[in-house]
Parts: sequence; C-alpha cells; structure tokens
Amino acid sequence: MENRNYKFRKATLTDIPELKEMYKATLRTINKADYTLEEIEDWASCGDNMQHWTDLITNLYFIVALNEENLIIGFTSMQKGGYLQSMFVHKDYQRRGVASFLLSIAEEYAIKHQIQIISSEVCITAKPFFERKDYKVVYEQKRKANILFLTNYWMRKKL
Repeated sequence: MENRNYKFRKATLTDIPELKEMYKATLRTINKADYTLEEIEDWASCGDNMQHWTDLITNLYFIVALNEENLIIGFTSMQKGGYLQSMFVHKDYQRRGVASFLLSIAEEYAIKHQIQIISSEVCITAKPFFERKDYKVVYEQKRKANILFLTNYWMRKKL
C-alpha cells in the first residue's frame, strides 16, 4: 500500500553515510534471497567507494525518500539521458510503496526533461517490481560488481 506521507528531496553529500549504510543493509537482508553470500558481500563492497557516492550525488538527479520523521527510507538516481542509475529501498520499508513513490518521481523528471525511454540495469530481486511498472527486459547479463559478475537485467520503458 502506498503511503502518501512520503516526501522527497535532492540528496546531499552529508547523506552519504546514511545512504551507504542503508545500501549495504538492504543488500544483506533483501537481496540475499536471489544472490549468494559471496555475491552480496562483493556487491555491498561497492558501497565503500566514497568518490562514487560523491559523483552520483553531484552529477545525477539523485533524490531520497523520507518518512514522517524525515529519515531516509530509499533513494533513486537518474542520468540526464534517461538511465536509471540506482534505486534502493530501506530493508524495513519493503513493500510499502517507497519504490513506487521514487519511480513515479523519476518518471516525472524524465517526462519534464523530454526523455522518452528510461533504461536501467535491474537486479533479480527488483525485476518483478519493474515488470509490474511496464518495464521490459531487453536482455539478461552478467555485470561486474567489485570482483564478481552478477546476473541482472537490462530493462527499459517507453514513456
């Protein structure tokens, strides 16, 4: 059920520690159903790159979702060309409309900027969500996390 009390704002560099912790906790809790422990730990280690976080927040449309207490419960980011770089929802806020809320804002941003196609590399865990939102699998691929290559899907949606 979607919660209309969610808010959003642009991410700031001071959010990085909280984003990093949420990213790792979500992977270790939610994504462990679809990936091995070794894959999860390799993927989670990508969150240690502070320069990468800085670049994402500085160069992309990067927003955070906030709950009623203004705590970050999710984030998404999009490149100017329509590539949905990331979407993560806090492990304790799964299936509560946060991803739908974030995706709707990202799609509104795309429409406002005359982006006609959104594409993204989607993990096994998130694939059913994106399919429900009319994203189509273009192909399955192996994508390098830090050391290992993990299965994900190149997906896209025409707006």
